[in-house]
Amino acid sequence: MITLRFFTPKDFPKLNYALDETQLKYTSTVEEALIRVNERNDSQLFPVTVFKYENQVGFFVLDFGEDKFDLTENKNAVLLRSLSINPLEQGKGIGKVAMAAIDNFMKEHFKDCDEIVLAVNQQNHIAYKLYTAVGYIYDGKSRMGRSGLQYLMYKRI
Repeated sequence: MITLRFFTPKDFPKLNYALDETQLKYTSTVEEALIRVNERNDSQLFPVTVFKYENQVGFFVLDFGEDKFDLTENKNAVLLRSLSINPLEQGKGIGKVAMAAIDNFMKEHFKDCDEIVLAVNQQNHIAYKLYTAVGYIYDGKSRMGRSGLQYLMYKRI
């Protein structure tokens, strides 16, 4: 069973997994993402842990800050960042189930949020396929990211 819960520091030891060189081109380690969250030190960032039963197997950040306006004009949107799944757990459908579960998580914890936006590198075919499989839409908008062209995607919730 895959569940989503707000990150707590006790989650970190199991989330301190290494990502390979290819994955690091497209996402951050959990440690790097948490450093950015702590540096910003604002109430607009919400780290989330992905659990498989009671084991911490993945992570992402929900960002309600100004960065989302690079992808949308919707003030009620959230930017999904830094998604990763422990490499030992990849290929088992956990990311797909977690990204499908985010809709209910958002409705439960952020009732005013009606859209999730994200940017995915055009070369990251696995992530693109994952996002489209759970309802994210790419309507032709792109931007340049740190590792090349990114597709801007969104999902209404």
